[in-house]
Amino acid sequence: MHSPPRLRAPFLITGLACASLSLVLIVLVAVSWSPLTALDTTVARALHSRAVTEPGLVQVNRILTDWVWDPWTMRVLTAVVVISLWWRGSRLLAGWVAATSLFATLVQQGLKAAVGRERPRWPDPVDSAHYAAFPSGHVMTAAVTCGLLLWLLRLHGSQPPLWWGSLVLAVISVAGVALTRVYLGVHWLSDVVGGTLLGGTVVALSVAGYTGYTRRTRQPAGEEDTLL
Repeated sequence: MHSPPRLRAPFLITGLACASLSLVLIVLVAVSWSPLTALDTTVARALHSRAVTEPGLVQVNRILTDWVWDPWTMRVLTAVVVISLWWRGSRLLAGWVAATSLFATLVQQGLKAAVGRERPRWPDPVDSAHYAAFPSGHVMTAAVTCGLLLWLLRLHGSQPPLWWGSLVLAVISVAGVALTRVYLGVHWLSDVVGGTLLGGTVVALSVAGYTGYTRRTRQPAGEEDTLL
């Protein structure tokens, strides 16, 4: 069956809300708004002071951020899903997911270059990272990947236990990678918040666009998508 018109509005509203908050945060970061800078500095120093005394926990966080929640891990997961959808004949959906993921990467890299924010610097770093800080690429990639996967589960009528379990896992993943990046001293708090908001923006607007497109073109049920 096709997506009822009412299903598009919540995604569109969510996307526009996240986009608005993202824009405000980008401006505040770009102008180095002092209250935000003070908050970022306070949080970063507090977590770094703990990290330097907890080498075991640092190692756990490095494994999580470099392997479990690494952007390339997320991209490989997305690629597997895209190939699976294509193989099953859902080629519009496969292309849409791939394009959304690619677009998110371009937005992320473009903003890093445009904002040019420096990462935290420490005399005794516990980890290192390169390129500009805002937004966090790890967090934005995780948010986009998890958001798209949740949408696909809903799109294909997943059972409640699978849906809620996946939702919990997605929230843990995005929040977890955000915490690891700040704890390891390679991002400011506002970097990971920005990554989350931008990821939410991309996913919500992509879903709204797909829903509107399939409704206008009247894609046959079962050929491209199956909705609850």
